[in-house]
Amino acid sequence: MINIGIIGIGRIGRVHGESISNHVKNAQVKAVADPFLNENSIAWANSLGIKETYTNYKKILADPTIDAVLICASTDQHSPLSIEALQAGKHVFCEKPIDHSIEKIKEVLKVVETSGKKYQVGFNRRFDHNFKAIQEAVAAGQIGKQQIIKITSRDPEPPSIDYVKISGGMFLDMTIHDFDMVRYLSGSEVEEVYAAGSVTVDPAIGQAGDVDTAIITLKLANGATAVIDNCRQACYGYDQRAEVFGTNGAISIKNDSSSNAVFSGKNGVVAEKPLFFFLERYMNAYADEIASFVNAIIKDTPTLVTAQDGLEPVLIGLAAQKSAAENRPISLKEIRAAYGL
Repeated sequence: MINIGIIGIGRIGRVHGESISNHVKNAQVKAVADPFLNENSIAWANSLGIKETYTNYKKILADPTIDAVLICASTDQHSPLSIEALQAGKHVFCEKPIDHSIEKIKEVLKVVETSGKKYQVGFNRRFDHNFKAIQEAVAAGQIGKQQIIKITSRDPEPPSIDYVKISGGMFLDMTIHDFDMVRYLSGSEVEEVYAAGSVTVDPAIGQAGDVDTAIITLKLANGATAVIDNCRQACYGYDQRAEVFGTNGAISIKNDSSSNAVFSGKNGVVAEKPLFFFLERYMNAYADEIASFVNAIIKDTPTLVTAQDGLEPVLIGLAAQKSAAENRPISLKEIRAAYGL
């Protein structure tokens, strides 16, 4: 049995706590830590059988019976907590992104390499049944030579302006998942990025220095072209679609909904809206990614989403930011050179 400690029990920390307790075999949450621990969060932990609740995460790192740590704290804490947990001898699962700073991610990569511990980044969409179906078909050669990859990702509602200000910008917060999906679905690396962003949802997002709507075109090493379209608000719900088109055909996925019922009447045809947001859409994926992490620890195999996989989408996101700001395509070689990579 793998004993897990969770650092940070906000929304995503609770998702992981519940999925481990209810769905993940061979693992249990032994302790949680959060500086804002209160009666409500203690009651939540106790309801899952978690008796050890701390305001100081160091108590988790000092516990020799805890094998692995899930880092679900604020983004600015991901890299320092990763390093501290690895140096304490813990396997680490870290929510995305590892950091917005490439230099800090490089520090984590060095410690991962020397620690000998497992490290997995929380790109949960790789474990979603729909995206996995595309990836498996592409990897099996069913579509032939890849030509075009299309990804649509639109949120049902924008985040708060306070969040926008600390998010790192839409490309590093929202689109980072889609950058990871391009790499995952294609099995290829991004060589060039051209991004065009605008503010069509909330002027306050623009005033905060960000965009809320964007189209990003990416050239891949395998010769294919990927197109991502993003928007912070879709009135009909959480829009998550993808297609890979190639010389032998195309494979695509649609949105999940609460049912596939379709009503046909004289006034038209009506189907269910997509599931509202990421918690509903990807709940099973959250459980599966932790199960994969636990399996890597037990079997001593590589994690399926490595620290390097955590670095690459941030590099692409920085290229997208630079492209949108300078209105020109940006080579990933340019970004890598700027950070000595």
